[in-house]
Order: sequence, then C-alpha cells, then structure tokens
Amino acid sequence: MSRLFAVFVVFVTSLLIAGAAQAEVRVLTSIKPLQLIAAAVQDGVAVPEVLLPPGASPHNYALRPSDVRRVQSVDLLYWIGPDMEGFLPRVLKGRNLPTVAVQELPGLKLRHFAEDHHSHGEEADDHDHDHRPGSLDAHLWLSPVNARVIAARMAADLSAADPANAERYQSNLQAFNGRLDALDLRLKARLTGIAGKPYFVFHEAFDYFEDAYGLKHTGVFSVAAEVQPGAQHVAAMRTRLQEVGKTCVFSEPPLRPRLAETLVAGLPVKLAELDALGGYTPATGQGYEQLLEKLGTDLAGCLESL
Repeated sequence: MSRLFAVFVVFVTSLLIAGAAQAEVRVLTSIKPLQLIAAAVQDGVAVPEVLLPPGASPHNYALRPSDVRRVQSVDLLYWIGPDMEGFLPRVLKGRNLPTVAVQELPGLKLRHFAEDHHSHGEEADDHDHDHRPGSLDAHLWLSPVNARVIAARMAADLSAADPANAERYQSNLQAFNGRLDALDLRLKARLTGIAGKPYFVFHEAFDYFEDAYGLKHTGVFSVAAEVQPGAQHVAAMRTRLQEVGKTCVFSEPPLRPRLAETLVAGLPVKLAELDALGGYTPATGQGYEQLLEKLGTDLAGCLESL
C-alpha cells in the first residue's frame, strides 16, 4: 500500500511540475540588450531567450531553421524593428502570437542620423555608410530612458500573460528603475572628466549613450566591411588623427577593421573596443546595468590613459 501511495505522490508531483513548466511564459528577444532588460523583469521567475548568438550582426543575420521555429513558437517576442533587424519582418509574417517592435513604443526618446551628411569621396567620412542620413538610429537601447520604457512594456505584457507572477514582475520593474537611478549617478561621475576629449569610432552606434552623458565622438571612420579603402582615403583619416593628437579610436567586437593598425601606426593614438551589444553579458537581473557600465568604463579608461 505504501508503495502505491509513493507512486501516486510521484505521479501527482510530476503533473504539478509539468503544469508549472507549461505555465512558464517563454520570452524571446532578437538581440542581447533586449534579453538583458527582459531578464531584469523576469528575474526569479524565468530566463528569457535570445535569437542572435554573440558576435552576430543584427543587420544581416541569417536565420537557421531552428531559429525560425523558435520565432514562431515563443509566447512573447521583442525586437527593435525593421531599422535594426532587417532579416526578421519576412519571418514574422508567419507568427500569430504577440510581437513587439520596441522602436514603435510610445515614450521613447528617439534619434535620427544627421541630415547634414555629405560625401567626402576619398576624405575621411563624418558618418557611417551603414546608416542613411535622416533614418532612425535604432541603437535605442543605449539610452537608460528608453530601457525604462521597454522594461515597463515587458512587465505589463508578462503580468497579463502570467497573472500569478504579476506582482513579482512589477516589483522587479521598480527594482530595475532604482538600479538605473544609481547607475546614472555613477556614470555621470565617471564620465564628467572626459567630456570634450576627442575620440573616433568605426561604427556610429553610441549616440544615445553619448547624448545621455554629455559626450560626442569627433568623427566616424566609416569603411565598408568588404572593401579595403584606397590609399588616399587612409591618408585622409590619418590626417584627421594627426590634427587631433592624442586620442582613441574605438571598434566593436568581435571584429576590428583591417585598416585599424595601419591607421594609427606611429601616431599617439590608442585602439580600443566598445561593445554596444554586450554579447557575452550573462542574462541576469543586473545584466543591462553591466552592459552600460562596461561601456562607460571602457570609454573613460582609454581616454583617461592618454
């Protein structure tokens, strides 16, 4: 009898566990920064999934069949929008579950790439070839203001989909906002000392972060990934660096443009990295703050070392 009772207990327990597993809301985000914001909201309840692996470009990722299946099956899907993940709209047409393009959320503070773009031919470029003048700057997650808006939408969606944990999602949202307040103070204190110092980037991805903390890159060394720039182009970029003197040139991991070493050879210029996507940041409740804090630390660290 006792054996039958034990079997019954195990059976009932397994049903309860299966029911709990089925009740868990599966969240998929297109890119790591959105996963980190979702992880803050879901902290202690579940871990959100992310579509793009570390190092993959959100502009031209090639979806695998398993990726397509995930896109179709998860309960909630968040992506930036067609200005960032151009590979997703076609696949999303076959999805019937809730999908949020966060670039369309009300309350976001959005930027657009400068309209005063002009071609320099063989000179150094002031803007990024990947971004059309006047088009939306979709790197919107680098604004803490926007991160709060995104987190609030995620908390509302999750509370509706999973009422049993609604209180937890809302308390996680409040804790996230509190941590962002503290992070904001730390970053302002750290970055005040480098305001006005010149630096260059290979990719115009950091304007939201710069705007939040009173910074501005001096220029963009824009080079198409598949094209090695001509000698005159490289000479023009080196002239820009010589005019500025001691400075930093930042690329994004995992790839550094092939001309980077040639560009700075013999000049008082340091090469460093800024990671806008936080590819290897663990998907924990504090992951988003870690992404922004590392960005600020890496930027300040290079400029302070000159």
